[in-house]
Amino acid sequence: MDTPKRRTLQTLAGLGALAALPSAWAQVRAVELRNTPVSREYDLSVAETPLNITGKPAQGITINGTMPGPVLRFREGDEVVIRVTNNLREVTGIHWHGLLVPNDQDGVPGVTYPGIRPGETFTYRFKLRQSGTYWYHSHAALQEAAGYFAPLIVEPARPDPFQYDRDYIVVISDWIDTPPQQVLANLKKQDGYYNYRRVTTPQFFAQLRSAPDAKARDTLWAERMEWAKMRMDPTDYSDGGDEWSFLLQGKRPDENWTGLFKPGERVRLRFINASPMNLYDVRIPGLPMTVVQADGQNVNPVEVDEFRIGNGETYDVIVQPKEAKAYTIFVPTIARIGYARGTLAPEVGMSAPVPELGPKPVRTMADMGMAGMDMSGGDGMAGMDMGQAPASDAAAAGHAGMAMPAPAKAVAPDSGMSGMTVKPTDPHAGMAMPASTKPADPHAGMPGMAGMAEMPGMSAAVPKLEPSSDGLRRLTYAHLRAATRNADDRAPEKELLVRLTGDMARYFWTMNGQKMSQAAPFEMGLGQRVRIKFVNETMMEHPMHLHGVFMELVNGNGVFGPRKHTIIVPPAQTVELDATFEDEGMWAFHCHLFYHAATGMMRLVKVA
Repeated sequence: MDTPKRRTLQTLAGLGALAALPSAWAQVRAVELRNTPVSREYDLSVAETPLNITGKPAQGITINGTMPGPVLRFREGDEVVIRVTNNLREVTGIHWHGLLVPNDQDGVPGVTYPGIRPGETFTYRFKLRQSGTYWYHSHAALQEAAGYFAPLIVEPARPDPFQYDRDYIVVISDWIDTPPQQVLANLKKQDGYYNYRRVTTPQFFAQLRSAPDAKARDTLWAERMEWAKMRMDPTDYSDGGDEWSFLLQGKRPDENWTGLFKPGERVRLRFINASPMNLYDVRIPGLPMTVVQADGQNVNPVEVDEFRIGNGETYDVIVQPKEAKAYTIFVPTIARIGYARGTLAPEVGMSAPVPELGPKPVRTMADMGMAGMDMSGGDGMAGMDMGQAPASDAAAAGHAGMAMPAPAKAVAPDSGMSGMTVKPTDPHAGMAMPASTKPADPHAGMPGMAGMAEMPGMSAAVPKLEPSSDGLRRLTYAHLRAATRNADDRAPEKELLVRLTGDMARYFWTMNGQKMSQAAPFEMGLGQRVRIKFVNETMMEHPMHLHGVFMELVNGNGVFGPRKHTIIVPPAQTVELDATFEDEGMWAFHCHLFYHAATGMMRLVKVA
């Protein structure tokens, strides 16, 4: 109904007078990117700031007083100047996540430069060599987890090969009132400190008592021993618990962040996972999403119902709501311990039902590559101490001596590489690669998208998504195909094996069984073409980020393998990527689960 109040709001919105709206509405209404000016210069101030996210006062770190910090919007090809003033009591530095910049501009204190000391201002200056959706954050101490992050957009020199009418940034993050230093201390103090779903000793004994027969009891006991040997827990997906809040653009689910649209408009949503410790599954019930970019790079459009986004990843999607109703942007954690939520609607104040979280997932031995093993031990329980399952010391050395089979390769079936693909029981662990794909154009007849695969400079159509058992079409890495041919089509000259290892009980994480402090840098030649082979020997997903390059995923698409700066490596699987090292210097290489990198899952790469 066209009421005077509604006409007034529309007028104010048209004038961009958001400040004139009631404060509660102003907080939740999304700002369209087109209303953010493109600039070559920015001044940023980093400071401790009182925040109230959960209803209780807490201390955070903000950029220009906000969390997330301000949008930086540039143009491809421009030389940009960013002056950063440090008002903290410790050294800081900003990393431009995904941007290809000179080594001394990469912003990692102690690696690429000394950092910005308290009270000082540092000027970043570099030329933009790419376009797309990116973000920036602290790469010093534990600052990122305190709210120190923000989006960064580089407009292309030539228009993107897809159409849209509105453009919103959607930053996903998590928050806990406990200071990051204390969170880390708690994780190191007690195995699974925040894991409230773990099976306790009394609960385990109750499971044994209710088992139907001796073989079932032996299987339960054997599985518990295997998890103890690995120093891991099958219910720990994120190291987080009920204290965490999950935010969209810094807003809790109940605050209902809202992006406006008119029916029939194409809306671009730029999803950024700036969460320190959580991976998410993103869907908009009743509204298909067409993925057009991954990590800032154009891909062949593919229509999905859901996609998984790892820490540090970005996905750009286009949606076209045709009805004048609200749609929920539903973003549950993969552990299903909570969710972020927003709304697309014709006007502020509308909402749509929020889906149920669903059952909380539990890892199995099959997920760890041990499918088909006879876990019953015959007399395995005879004479056993029925106390807490003991933990082996084998994992302290990165699983040395651990009887764990080699992880399966997560590759597309026609990639030309040997190896089987694990079929985990968690339906979302399929972000590895699907068991089968069939090439097809999923966009036939879609307004604004039809024929895109045939446009000049675009590659062939991507495989068609087949619905899962619940009817949802989930994106997998195998469905990502670069929109343009990769520049370097040489075969790799060298292989870099990166084993992802760790000890959950003592809470440290490593690469090739070593912390960064214990290991020499990986050495690469300037211009060298390298096959990076990730082997995940743990029970957690690891979003791996390599500074200074884009990695081309080996997923069966040859020279059209998608270019990624961050890649999820699922448990007990192998993922392979190719990279060409074109910029000299020392570069950081780490897991983007914040506390994993902080405790050792980080190495340096020397390019010379």
